[in-house]
Amino acid sequence: MLVRAEEIRTSRPAGIFFGIALCLIIAAPSWFFGKFLPVIGGPVIGMVAGMLIAAAFPRLRSLSVNPAAGIAFSSKKLLQYAIILLGFEMNLNRIVEVGGQSLLIMLFTLSAAFLIAFFLGKALKIRGTTTALIGVGTAICGGSAIAAAAPILRAKDEDVAHAISTIFLFNILAVFIFPQAGRLLGLSDTGFGMWAGTAINDTSSVVAAGTSWSAYTGNDTALVFATVVKLTRTLMIVPVTLVLALYSSRRGTRDYKEKAIGAFRFAKIFPWFVLGFLAAAVLNTVLPIPKEISAALVLAGKFLIVMAMSAIGLNTNMVKLVKNGLRPIVLGLACWLSVAGVSLAVQSFIKQW
Repeated sequence: MLVRAEEIRTSRPAGIFFGIALCLIIAAPSWFFGKFLPVIGGPVIGMVAGMLIAAAFPRLRSLSVNPAAGIAFSSKKLLQYAIILLGFEMNLNRIVEVGGQSLLIMLFTLSAAFLIAFFLGKALKIRGTTTALIGVGTAICGGSAIAAAAPILRAKDEDVAHAISTIFLFNILAVFIFPQAGRLLGLSDTGFGMWAGTAINDTSSVVAAGTSWSAYTGNDTALVFATVVKLTRTLMIVPVTLVLALYSSRRGTRDYKEKAIGAFRFAKIFPWFVLGFLAAAVLNTVLPIPKEISAALVLAGKFLIVMAMSAIGLNTNMVKLVKNGLRPIVLGLACWLSVAGVSLAVQSFIKQW
């Protein structure tokens, strides 16, 4: 049954509440079972539960009270709030130290992603715009980087859909694979945090993988380390998109030069939640916040992570991801594996050197 536009507008607040409540209902038992299954973790359980519910109830979004807005809010905003709350576990000096340690590795992983995307994209005869978006998404921060680069590159909806669905597929796989692979490789807490923060595409998947690892080890070292590294990497969206804007404007017509530069909006692409994370860390560093309060805030942040991953599961349509095309998936896989391998290789080289 079709829903009229007036009914959709009227039911939007109810839909937001319904979507958030649905994520909460999934997250609560996922959090509980994650305590008993730390090798898997609450975020993974929540994401899988969301995917199963989405598959079992495909008409969920066609209800008169559409939960889509609430699910979108949970997958994006709640994750950002969760990251801010994790800042109350951090010392500002530690953030500067960890961020500095990761810069060299990021230089190599970003280079690997862009080089593989460029050459393999040509070999597979994939549209240049799709190739660039997959490279940017793999190198920096997944969907956020793709959304920032798309208007600069004059990407078509088809290009954006292929890139986002490809990146999203490997985000999901990373949450499952990285903690298990890290244990098989014998990585330390900080080693895994560096690997996850530099090699997993999206912030949500980095945080989820770090949470799963930390739940298994019984301490938050990996989660905190991965989060800081990932947020440092996220800031790379600013210089990379600026370079793309300048490059596109030089190649285009005079009319497009104005549009390309105009498409670059610093305020729009800047990940403002990073400042919230830093502010929380500053407060935790300079103020005598009782450990009980900071621990409660961090615990709330971890639960919001499970809610965000439950929302991502509800947004996942695996069949549609595969149907979007095999060649972009092959390109995304190659970029993903190259970044993961380069991150491990550079870490190993630094330790030996």
